[in-house]
Amino acid sequence: MSAAPESPAQWHRVLTLLADVSLFIGTRSVWTSAASHRLAVAAVISVCYASILTCGVLALVVRRTRTLARVDLCVLLTAATLALCAWSMMHNGGDEAVLTTQAARELVAGHAVYGQPWPWLFTHGVAVTPTVTGGYDFTYGYPPLAPLLTAPLLWLGQAGTPATAMTTCALIASAATTWRMLPVPWRSAATMLFLGFAFLPSYARLGYPAILALALLVPVVVRWPRIGQGGRLGAAGIARAACLGAACAAQQLPWFLAPFLLAGIYAVRRGELGRRAAATVLLRVAGVAVTVWLLINTYFVVRGPGAWLGGIALPLTQGAVLHGQGLVGVSLYLTDGSDRLDWYGYASLLLAAALLALFVLFVRRLGPAATVLPWCAFYLATRSQDGYYLMMTPLWLAAAITAPPAEFSRAWQPRPRPLRRLPGGPARAAVALLMLAPALACALWAATGAPPLRMRVTAERRVSATAVSLLRLRVTNTGDSALSPHFTLTTGQGMSKYWSITRGPTTLAAHTTAEYELRPPTGRFHLPRPGVRIRLRAFTPAPQTLSSADVRLTRSG
Repeated sequence: MSAAPESPAQWHRVLTLLADVSLFIGTRSVWTSAASHRLAVAAVISVCYASILTCGVLALVVRRTRTLARVDLCVLLTAATLALCAWSMMHNGGDEAVLTTQAARELVAGHAVYGQPWPWLFTHGVAVTPTVTGGYDFTYGYPPLAPLLTAPLLWLGQAGTPATAMTTCALIASAATTWRMLPVPWRSAATMLFLGFAFLPSYARLGYPAILALALLVPVVVRWPRIGQGGRLGAAGIARAACLGAACAAQQLPWFLAPFLLAGIYAVRRGELGRRAAATVLLRVAGVAVTVWLLINTYFVVRGPGAWLGGIALPLTQGAVLHGQGLVGVSLYLTDGSDRLDWYGYASLLLAAALLALFVLFVRRLGPAATVLPWCAFYLATRSQDGYYLMMTPLWLAAAITAPPAEFSRAWQPRPRPLRRLPGGPARAAVALLMLAPALACALWAATGAPPLRMRVTAERRVSATAVSLLRLRVTNTGDSALSPHFTLTTGQGMSKYWSITRGPTTLAAHTTAEYELRPPTGRFHLPRPGVRIRLRAFTPAPQTLSSADVRLTRSG
C-alpha cells in the first residue's frame, strides 16, 4: 500500500501567502499609470492580480508539498512580471542610473570613464551629491562592472534606461537564483524579500549598482560556511569565489562584507581541517576573488591608474555632506551642527574594525550574523542612508536559512592569553564593550560638537510676496581655525543647492565677524507654506564642520 502524499507544513502555507500578499504593495500605482497610456501593460498587471488571487487560494487549500512548491513558483513568476511592468513604466532612473549609462557610453566610445565630470546629466530633477567644498560630484564613482554590463544595452534609449534595465534584470536573476538555492519550504521568502514590498525593485529602477553587487553576492552567501569543505573548492567553490570578486568589482558595499566572509571561512575550515589546510583554502578563495576583480578592472587600471583608483575610492574621499538616518541626524536635525564632523568617519571605521575583531574572537556566536554585522558601521558614518542596509537584506535571509549556528559549532576561535583568563559571559561582554568603546567615544565626540559659525539674517530682498532673491547675513567664527563657509537653505531632510556668495570673504578668520550676501542658485527662493522650518546651513571643508540656524522668512500678503 503506497504512502499518503506529504502534506505541507502550515508555516509553509503562511509563508507562501505572505509572499503572495506582498505583491499587492505598489502594484496599484503602476496600474494607474499604465491605464492612462500603456493599456497593454495595464492588461498584464490585471492578469497578475488574477494570479495573486488564485495563488492565495491555492496556498491554503492544496494538499501536497510538491503542489505548494509549484504555487511558490507561480508567485515568483508573477512577481518578476510585475517588476518588469513597473520598469516599463518607470525606467529613466536616478543619478546612479544616468552616471552608469554615461560611463557605458564613454567606454564604448573609447573615452575615459573615471575622473570626468558630466554636469549636463544632472538636469530635469536628477539628484546631485553636494560636497563640503561647496560643489557637487558629477563623476562616476563606482567600480567598472556595471558600465561593462550596461554597454550592450545602450540601444534601449537615453537617460538612465540601459542601466535600470541591467539592474532590474540583475534583481530578477538574483531572486530566481536565491529561490532555486534555498530549501523548498523557504523559497517564497526569497520572492517576498527580493520582489515583494516594492522596495528593492524601486532601487533597481533607479539603477543602483549595489543591486548588481547583491545579485553576485547571493551565490556566495548561500551556505557560505561550507565553502572549501573537506579542503577542496571544486567547481562550485571556484564559481562562488569568482562571484565574490565580481561583486567587489560592481560596487563598494561588498568590500565591507568580504573580510567577514573570509574570516568566517577560515575559522570554520580551521576547526575542521587545521591551520595549514584552512590557510590553503582561504588563499585559494581570496586568490580567485582577487584575480576576477583584477581582470574586470585591468583595462581601466592600464588606461589611467590614478583616475581609476580615485574613481573607485570616491565614495570614501569625496567629502559628501551629511546625509542619512544614522547618528548624523543629531548634528543635522537635533542640534545646530558640530565642529567635529570628521569624527563620525573615524567612529565608523573604528566600529567596522571592532566588529570584525569581535567576529573573529567569537565566531561561534557571531558567525550567523556575518551578513548583518558589516552594515552596523554605516550607522555612525557621515553617509548613513538606509539604502546601505535595505539593499543587502536578502543576504540576511539567505544566511539565516542556510548558515545556522550549528555550522559554526566547531569553528576555531583565537584565544589570546588575557582572554583565556576571563571566565563567563559577563567577562566576554566586558571585552566586547572595551573593543567598541573607541568607536562609541568618537561618535559621542562628533555628536556633542558645537557649531563654529554663529549666523543671523540681517536683511532680505524679495521679488514677490512668496520669493526671496537675496539674503544678508552676519556671520561670526567662534572657533580657533579659519573657515571657508558654503551656505544653503533647506526646508526638509535633504540638502538644497548651494547659494552663491556675492559679497563677503571666502575665508573667515578665527574669532572674527563678517557680512555676507547670498543669492539663491535659481535666482529666487520660493518660501514654503507657514509652519515649515527653514534652516540656514553652512558647511566648511577643512576642518569639516556644520553650522545651522533657523531662519524666519514668512509669506507676506
